[in-house]
Amino acid sequence: ADIAAGMYAYTNILSALLLRGRTGEGSHIDVSMLEALGEWMGYPMYYAWEGAPPPPRTGASHASIYPYGPFEAGDGGTVMLGLQNEREWKLFCEQVLLQPALASDARFDSNAQRNANREELRALILDVFNALNAAQVVQRLDAAGIANARVNDMAGLWAHPQLAARQRWCCVGTPAGPVQALLPPGANSAFDYRMEAVPSVGEHSEAILAELGWSAERIRALYAEEATL
Repeated sequence: ADIAAGMYAYTNILSALLLRGRTGEGSHIDVSMLEALGEWMGYPMYYAWEGAPPPPRTGASHASIYPYGPFEAGDGGTVMLGLQNEREWKLFCEQVLLQPALASDARFDSNAQRNANREELRALILDVFNALNAAQVVQRLDAAGIANARVNDMAGLWAHPQLAARQRWCCVGTPAGPVQALLPPGANSAFDYRMEAVPSVGEHSEAILAELGWSAERIRALYAEEATL
């Protein structure tokens, strides 16, 4: 909810700035967390319009396209894949499952049929994938030209070679010692991001109060009273 509302606040502010540039007048912006999440839920929400049955809960799978989502390989790894059309379904059967006859099977010969029989199809896919490791599954999907990606755990994200190759890591200081930190998304040729040390609790309180116009005597009084700064 925080992220959704923040993104819509950001885009609304940009819109208001563009409008002000044309009209010379400012705007009042009102962003609701609930409304932001409602917008993100728009796709499945409209399935349930006027009492229509909503799509089933599918986790990371797609509500109406199948196969589309995470599938486990024999080594415990997980591969995300997505089939977008009948051409890809045929290639998937021929080059990934190695079962070309499955493409014309009446249970799966259209997306509507595959979606209706997803549990049966999932079992067939997992039976093939169980004999492969995740790298081999990805290799077959790549050869067939089918969109896919490895599903990483947190350790896999930390060690992701693309983050290292793009030099997205830097080192920042903390009260507990130096730690690795990701640079904000979006490299800009005009500036470098400030990635300064994380302050300890109250480290900058005195300087901030002085900037706000508090006298040194008043600040010392706060410390004497052991006020939380």
